[in-house]
Amino acid sequence: MIFVIITLTYIVYVTFQKEPVLLPERQNFQEKTDKEIKVGEGVISFVGRSSKEVLKTFGKPDRIDPSRYDYEWWIYRDDLQQYKQFGVLNGKVVTVFAIGKEVNVDPFQIGQPSTQVFHIVAPNSFVTADIGLNSYRFELSEDDLNVRPTVRLNDDLYVQLYMDKFTGTLSSIRAFDVQTLVKQRPYEVVYRGELLAAEPITEEEQRKIEYGEEQQIVDITNVIRTINGLSPLKQEESTAKVAYSHSKEMSEKGYFSHVSPNRGSLSDRLTSAGVHFEMAGENIAHGYMDGIDVVEGWLNSEGHRKTLLDERFTHIGVGVYEKFYTQNFIAKRAK
Repeated sequence: MIFVIITLTYIVYVTFQKEPVLLPERQNFQEKTDKEIKVGEGVISFVGRSSKEVLKTFGKPDRIDPSRYDYEWWIYRDDLQQYKQFGVLNGKVVTVFAIGKEVNVDPFQIGQPSTQVFHIVAPNSFVTADIGLNSYRFELSEDDLNVRPTVRLNDDLYVQLYMDKFTGTLSSIRAFDVQTLVKQRPYEVVYRGELLAAEPITEEEQRKIEYGEEQQIVDITNVIRTINGLSPLKQEESTAKVAYSHSKEMSEKGYFSHVSPNRGSLSDRLTSAGVHFEMAGENIAHGYMDGIDVVEGWLNSEGHRKTLLDERFTHIGVGVYEKFYTQNFIAKRAK
């Protein structure tokens, strides 16, 4: 008997999908801020520092992936207890992502209760940023405040706190400088002046970015499974091809569903590709900022979380096309 688990989500975080609003009159946005937060010697402190310092401290990265936002990701993935990504642009670290029980994200800690996190910082319903004569104000929804708020630690350092709403703890953290914050636009934004944006990318660059995000989704999924006492999943190439084809078809055909009008259900698609499995599960999503954002979104959705943390699965395949994401899980059976 073959079991198939399917869970889907429309855009959980829709605000960054909205068109930015240009305000006609000149005005500086004001933000209520507490005193600057002291950052210790953890990975957050590397934002603004030279990439040479990253190499000196952590050695050569295990992988380098391009991104949608001009910088390239230096991936340190060998130790799932200390998973790190450094975003490097022109020899400078402009953003950092970290997850894992042992990674140093001072002044925070992965797994820290939300009460302690929000004692260190107090998120507002808006975040402001200034670049020269340009001013930006990001509006956070109630859901944003609860599970993915961004706070300013000092003039050019912001952190986004990914909270696990089911455990009430800090799941992962992303830090970035002001230019990167504005380029990524994680929330609805109103602005005065010019809207800073990432450089356009070619089709060839786009596929490389998608492939990198696929690998990051697998890595981060395995870190989360390890944190929850589960075995990491092995990548399965045929399953990944099925996932990619589904993401691509959803984008090109303009639908969002587990059932393809041409290829049928997940079970149909896997069987047609010659994948041998005892059970299968699927998460899909659309519109997220990047692979990091989508995994944290799945983690905070009950159905997707159950699939992601199902101990019976042994293999995984991920497909990203534009901003459509498909994550397929299987438990293998003998041929």
